[in-house]
Amino acid sequence: MPDDLHRRYQAAHLAYQVHADACQGCTRDTPNCQDGQRLRESFTRLQDAYLTRQRSKR
Repeated sequence: MPDDLHRRYQAAHLAYQVHADACQGCTRDTPNCQDGQRLRESFTRLQDAYLTRQRSKR
């Protein structure tokens, strides 16, 4: 069962993907609007936190 941080990181990734698919200015790799930048930052921050925690468990 995924923990809360993992769920939030995955939800942030999905939110950015959905946005990028609908936004004329954004791509999956490059946010080109304020909403896209905010969503991508949130995803990146949560992913970094999750991966850092996973590394510390080793």
